[in-house]
Amino acid sequence: MKVLIVSDTHGRHTGLDRVLEKEGKIDLFIHLGDVEGGESYIDSVVDCEKHMVKGNNDFFSDLPREEEFILGGYKVFITHGHPYYVSLDTEYIREEGVARKADIVMFGHTHKPHFEQKDGITVLNPGSLAYPRQEGRKGSYMIMEIDEDRKIRFEQKYLDE
Repeated sequence: MKVLIVSDTHGRHTGLDRVLEKEGKIDLFIHLGDVEGGESYIDSVVDCEKHMVKGNNDFFSDLPREEEFILGGYKVFITHGHPYYVSLDTEYIREEGVARKADIVMFGHTHKPHFEQKDGITVLNPGSLAYPRQEGRKGSYMIMEIDEDRKIRFEQKYLDE
């Protein structure tokens, strides 16, 4: 199973279009918030199961603030992250994931890629496709693959690679 994880597109679709073309067939799409009115566009160009949450700039969106679901036998918790102070530290959101018995916690908001595995939980942020803030300022996203043996592989990717 191939999962595309993005965040913080802020209504700009050029980067997403490039990623969809580059990655080919995906089985699941996750958007971690700040879609900014792009829900209909995403529905029209992403032809697979989708999970999307509301970000701090999605003022009029009906998207949920957070979501929990099972993916390949793993419990996943997704949120934009701002209520968990992710701009300061990831410890609070990691603790929330532990409390929810999540195996994988995904968030956005900071516009910077993040990946850590600690105490049996994976915490990640794909960064932003539209407004990256990390060194080099390349739009970023993640690919997660789960094989038939339930082995997970995460790959941080950047536009223009």
